[in-house]
Amino acid sequence: MRAFRTTKAPARPARTARPARTAAAAAALVLAAVALAGCGAGTTPDPAGGPDPKPATSAPVAPGAGDTPSASTAPPPARVTLLRASRTGGYAGRTHTLVVEGDGSWARLDGQGRPDGAGKLTPAGLEALRGALREADLPRLPRVATADRPVFDGFVYAFVHAGTEVTSDQSSLTPGLTTVLDRLPPFEPSP
Repeated sequence: MRAFRTTKAPARPARTARPARTAAAAAALVLAAVALAGCGAGTTPDPAGGPDPKPATSAPVAPGAGDTPSASTAPPPARVTLLRASRTGGYAGRTHTLVVEGDGSWARLDGQGRPDGAGKLTPAGLEALRGALREADLPRLPRVATADRPVFDGFVYAFVHAGTEVTSDQSSLTPGLTTVLDRLPPFEPSP
């Protein structure tokens, strides 16, 4: 009979995460953190959609430094988004988004989030939009409203205001949401 000699296989080094997968996960986390940090913008919106005059956090003031910082050291005022409204669908199946800031400036974005127009509401137009948002009372609306029989090639609207998001197809829009739409610039540029 022959004797066989057995040897142990060399130990494999511990398997580490793939660098590409780790880098992609880290990049996604950083992107999400940047997006979330930009949402707060340092102020707390009031129910009427305007910024709270006090910052959410403030830096301590050194003794004797005075209450008002000099113009060169003061941070720029934070922009507060009053409303973000998106329209998706239609015959062409396109998506357009309008972002209206608290000062009345607005930007239109195409389906890929690229700028597709900008402008500023008049003071009267901004006040009319604020009034329409108060009347629409988004927190009391269903988060998603759809008709029993969907309209083919119809539009679906999403509204985000003061931390509340509401989505509705065109046949389920409340009169308040219809008024909000009437106070907005057009979703698509003029031909």
